[in-house]
This record gives sequence, structure tokens and C-alpha cells, in this order.
Amino acid sequence: MKVVLFCGGLGTRLRELTGEIPKPMVKIGYRPILWHLMKYYAHFGHKDFILCLGYKADVIKQFFLNYEEWISNDFTMSRGGKELKLERNDIEDWNITFVDTGLHANIGQRLMAVRRYVENEEMFLANYSDGLTDMDLNRMIETFRATDHVAAFVAAPPSQSFHLVKMEPGGHVTSIKSVKDSDVLINSGFFVLRQRIFEYMRPGDELVLAPFARLIAERKLLGYRCERFWCMDTFKEQQELTDLANSGRAPWELWKTP
Repeated sequence: MKVVLFCGGLGTRLRELTGEIPKPMVKIGYRPILWHLMKYYAHFGHKDFILCLGYKADVIKQFFLNYEEWISNDFTMSRGGKELKLERNDIEDWNITFVDTGLHANIGQRLMAVRRYVENEEMFLANYSDGLTDMDLNRMIETFRATDHVAAFVAAPPSQSFHLVKMEPGGHVTSIKSVKDSDVLINSGFFVLRQRIFEYMRPGDELVLAPFARLIAERKLLGYRCERFWCMDTFKEQQELTDLANSGRAPWELWKTP
């Protein structure tokens, strides 16, 4: 199944790290989050990627054009470093299509820009490229496949802690509680889409607003609840994910599981 990855945003909420690189290239450990996400999809057998590029597209292109396998794989060096024998490869069997989808395009416009690359797919995957998970992707896909819904997304608890406030018109607060203690769920940016999604899109539409509203009206949108989700919207979260990766305790690294 093809995987559409939205890689063109400005990453303004991670401005400390995205001045010279796009958000998907912010590192977790020694590899960018985009690599971790692609490894996750490849683990489930989905290795045909379409990268929707925009901001700092050249950085992403250069990363893969000059990809260094030895960074994340064991190898044997001989002849004083003149010869390297890799014990395994990361991306040898990946197919990656790089598409310039515009500097200021929204997610819906980026998806429309790569429509021709998925036109023969009855179903395909898509992702915001700023979050990771150890969710069983196959189970989500099969749950969706068994329905007549047009789109599905992972609904997960918020990764950030903040307070929900309810007020009366005069300003009197009636309740305040942590979002962690509520039933609030967010769109975590992991999608499964049928080809019919394009029938619900209009020029300029942002994917999860007007098109999803049309799907909701026809009861064709599936929310797949998942408690396992890690987002990277802030510098603090990037540090937390890096700590997990550096300690060898990264839950999303399913490809390391025997």
C-alpha cells in the first residue's frame, strides 16, 4: 500500500529546530523523525512512499540522495576504511517519489498534488510526518477495510498537558480539569484513505475540515481509537523522544523487535 507523507510545512511550533531544516528532518537520536516514521511503515510491509515536499525540500532530497547506511547499521570495515561491508540495509527495497507540492499549500492541496501517484490505489496511507506510534497498523487497516467508510484516522489522547475550562456567559468558571483526565481525543495524523476521498475534496480544501465534514454528514468517516501515540510539536517533546531513542526504549521502533 502506498504511503503519502506530508513533509512541506514550516514547523513553526518547533521554531528552535526548524530554522534551517523542515520539521520532518528534526532528529530523534541520530536520524530524523521522517526516517523513524518510514521505518515504522516499512515494518508493516508498506515501502512505497510519496513525499509531499515544500519548505526546505532540498534538505530532504539531499538526505536520501546522500543516504549513509552505516549510521544505523552494523558493518565491517577493511583496507583502512576503503571497503565497508554492511551487515544489513535500511532503505534498499524502498521506493521513494519526491514531489514539490508548494511552499504554502495546505494538507488537502498537497494531497491533490500527488493524486496521480495514487490513482490506481483502492486504498492508501497518509501521515502528517510529525508523530510516531507503536500501534498495530495492520489491525487499523483491516478494521477500516471491513467497513464502507471513505477515510479513517487515529484518534488519540493529546500528548501535551493543558487544562480544559468551562465558563458561563458572565465569566464564572464552572469547571477546570487536566486534559489527561478528560475524554478529549485528537486527530494524530495517521490516515487510511480510499480513492473516493478525492470525490469529497474541492480546490483549496484543507483535508480534515471541509472534506471530512462532508464525510461526517454521510457517516463515512472512521475514528480509530488508539492510546499509543507520541507527538513532536514542541522542543520539549523532541527531547523526550530523543531520550527514549538514546536509551534504547523507543516503543515505536518495532523493527528492532525479534
